[in-house]
Amino acid sequence: MARPYSTDLRVRVIEAIEGGLSTRQAAARFAIGIATAGAWHRCWRRTGEAKPGRLGNPGGSKLDPHEEFVLGLIAAQKDIALHEIAERLLAAHGLAVQPSTVWYFLDKHGMTFKKRRPMPPNKNAKTLRPRGKPGLKPRPASIPHG
Repeated sequence: MARPYSTDLRVRVIEAIEGGLSTRQAAARFAIGIATAGAWHRCWRRTGEAKPGRLGNPGGSKLDPHEEFVLGLIAAQKDIALHEIAERLLAAHGLAVQPSTVWYFLDKHGMTFKKRRPMPPNKNAKTLRPRGKPGLKPRPASIPHG
């Protein structure tokens, strides 16, 4: 849904239901879904407001309250795996998370680690040692010249 329905429509649907129409009848009259009309009426009974709620993801991570614990694990053991962090969170705090959740959390904090081949400090140097039988010509370097 790109935008929420207008508050005016919400008020008219709620007034129709309060006026004696069933949820189904009010939904049919205003060409909206039955569940939508019911949800608007329940929300109005609970809060007294017909204003739409906020759209989108609320943001944040379930790991935010455990930030010190996760970062402490990484500081203590640099090569800890994502699934190990998830297992320790479950053991220490009873928080079940997937390794991908841990990865997104660390990515948000700028802590990503890519396993790459060792790169020489010079950009023009070859990255691979030539392999093969003696007498064969080595292939060109994997870094383009330029």
